[in-house]
Amino acid sequence: MSRSFASFLLIVCTMFWGFAFIAQKSAMDSMGPLTFAGVRFLIGGLLVLPLALHERRRRPIRLTASHWSFIAAMSTVFFLGSWLQQAGLATTTATNGGFLTGLYVFFVPLLGFALFRTRPHPIIFVGVPLALVGIYYLNGGGLDSFNGGDWLIVGSAVFWAMHVILLGHVARLTGLPVFVSCISFLAAGSAASLIALGTEAPQLASIGAGWVEIAYAAVLSTAVGFTLQAIGQQHVPPANAAIILSAESLFAALGGALLLGERLPMVGYAGATLIFAAILLVETIPPLLARRKAHEPRIAN
Repeated sequence: MSRSFASFLLIVCTMFWGFAFIAQKSAMDSMGPLTFAGVRFLIGGLLVLPLALHERRRRPIRLTASHWSFIAAMSTVFFLGSWLQQAGLATTTATNGGFLTGLYVFFVPLLGFALFRTRPHPIIFVGVPLALVGIYYLNGGGLDSFNGGDWLIVGSAVFWAMHVILLGHVARLTGLPVFVSCISFLAAGSAASLIALGTEAPQLASIGAGWVEIAYAAVLSTAVGFTLQAIGQQHVPPANAAIILSAESLFAALGGALLLGERLPMVGYAGATLIFAAILLVETIPPLLARRKAHEPRIAN
């Protein structure tokens, strides 16, 4: 798969994720965050399971203890990021949720270097600040209404950054992006459901009241979106992928404006432009420089 097509897959999944903030926010009117997450990920995992088993049969590699430890770590941070994000959306707006989740753009290169000593391309040090400023302006250039829910989503951004790093590493290590994603969906869904049984007392009536939101989040955001992320991240470095994935804040703001009446301020359009500029920089400059270097005449000694 070419890197440009992999980047396109990542952009498609950000669209599903961005609009999912609307479903996630609306679902909090009828059920708790763990109940929603549990049902969403269990359904998403079951939908992906046939593809995951098919992929496993086609590539019957032996998964070692090291592989499983990385898969377990990836599933854990996936669950924690989802839980904190969903809990935060109970008290903050969908627009703020998309904006603050996008902070993982900042954490990915830092954690990538700390965990795997991965040195990003120098253009990342231009793209990350550009994307962060864009996300800030997308929210109106202010944090006057910052509340407890916002802080929970900031915390989730740290775990989402770890998920981006670990998912890319595990997908490349095993060559089983759909299989490892399916495991993380089922693991997160099972953990959320078990905790919800003891803390939220979920009821079928409340789950039924939010079936539209659950259907969107399970099918498009989870089964399709996260699977596309796993496939695309095999071919895009984590820091670059994080900047591309930050476009979900654009779709969250758009969905919030169209469906929930959350208005995007004028300065928000400047923020959207900066995010797109950051994506273009990190995806066009490295290959152009590589192509230019490849065509430079070699000087004989």
